[in-house]
Amino acid sequence: MDVNILNIGDHHATDNTIEEQWANIDGPISRQVTAIIVGAGQRSKTYWEFAINFPKRMKVVAVADPLQHRRERVGVKFGLPNNLVVADWRELAAMDKMADCAVITTPDKLHMEPAIAFIKKGYHLLLEKPMSVSEEECDIMAKEFSGRDEIVAVCHVLRYHPPCLKIREIIESGELGDIVTINHTENIGFWHFAHSYVRGNWRNIKSSTFSLLAKCCHDIDLIMYWMGDRRCTKIQSFGGLYHFKESQKPEGAADRCFECPVEAGCPYSAQKIYLQGDCSHPRWPRSVVCDIEDHPQGYRAALTEALSTGPYGRCVYSCDNDVCDHQMVNMEFENGTTVSMTMNAFTPHTHRSTKICGTRGELNWDGSAEKGITVYDFVLKKQRIVDDDRIAPTTKRWGHDGADFFLTNAFTKAIANGDKSMVPIADSFRSHKLVFAAERSRVNCTIETVGL
Repeated sequence: MDVNILNIGDHHATDNTIEEQWANIDGPISRQVTAIIVGAGQRSKTYWEFAINFPKRMKVVAVADPLQHRRERVGVKFGLPNNLVVADWRELAAMDKMADCAVITTPDKLHMEPAIAFIKKGYHLLLEKPMSVSEEECDIMAKEFSGRDEIVAVCHVLRYHPPCLKIREIIESGELGDIVTINHTENIGFWHFAHSYVRGNWRNIKSSTFSLLAKCCHDIDLIMYWMGDRRCTKIQSFGGLYHFKESQKPEGAADRCFECPVEAGCPYSAQKIYLQGDCSHPRWPRSVVCDIEDHPQGYRAALTEALSTGPYGRCVYSCDNDVCDHQMVNMEFENGTTVSMTMNAFTPHTHRSTKICGTRGELNWDGSAEKGITVYDFVLKKQRIVDDDRIAPTTKRWGHDGADFFLTNAFTKAIANGDKSMVPIADSFRSHKLVFAAERSRVNCTIETVGL
């Protein structure tokens, strides 16, 4: 895709050049938005780095995280006083309101309590997805958020991704005719799945949640966004844990990669995933394994120690994972459109792919921000490439190929302008309900009637 990129180096702008360039493109923000960070783990970095790179748009004024080195890292970045760098978010919630918004990036199971506490104090919320791992808690949160003046944005970042916006424009233009089918695939990637859903935080339903909610609530929400006002009426799902289990373990394999005599032939080896390439700094996914930067022997030594004893050095066939490594979701909409969404671990690709078929044309997208959207016209029997005219302001593209930036930018503008329409919480809640319905279908072998 023909998208211009503005260089801000390694996510740390040294002057206002990039911010000024972005203001020339997007228009200046009416005022600075202040934020507190609730949970300073990996996902929070996406949002507080926005404040570093665009200080006229966002300023972090407090942080809470139980891990000292994480909260102190944020405190140092923003020069925060000690009393606003705390272990327990409840300390911040007990203080007088000090910021426009709270960024809720606690673990998935711990979203509801801080979200409700801070919105009751009058904070706008940027709430990491999923809203909650419990459907009951999602219902409670939706009722609590309903009718309030505060803005609540769930981090369904693909709604703000320029190619996804362009696809909706094409659908609504009528160029494809009536939409008959959508085939959408979430290619997780074999190493990414091993990292996050076999060894990592989202590996176990009891300790976290099922993989469709953890990974693909993005995708269900995106499909709903593309379908506009048309509602899904039926949903069905199949899938399971096919490969990452003891019965698939190679003969002679050890329980840890560093001790394994067959490690060289394993594509999921921790040594291959984490120790190949540049290991001098804690970049994702290595930063999830170990984010300590001050080891006396350097970061690679700290990373190696973490892999030697921690969960990310375990054999993928000897973990306590139980989430699906493949799953399909079939949806039927009120107008007769059918949609198939596939979640797949077994691919080298880590991007989504989409085919949308209408009565007058077909659209294909490879999930990236670099390449164009392909549209084939049945009447003209010609194909064209649709380039997007929105601009991503960073060589790093932030997370999700730039979508994280556009979400944070839209959220801060919504607060500054008092515009709740930019971040529709009702739509995010509806897509969560569909994901829970899909999982019920998979577990119970049913077709769920939803009307959402």
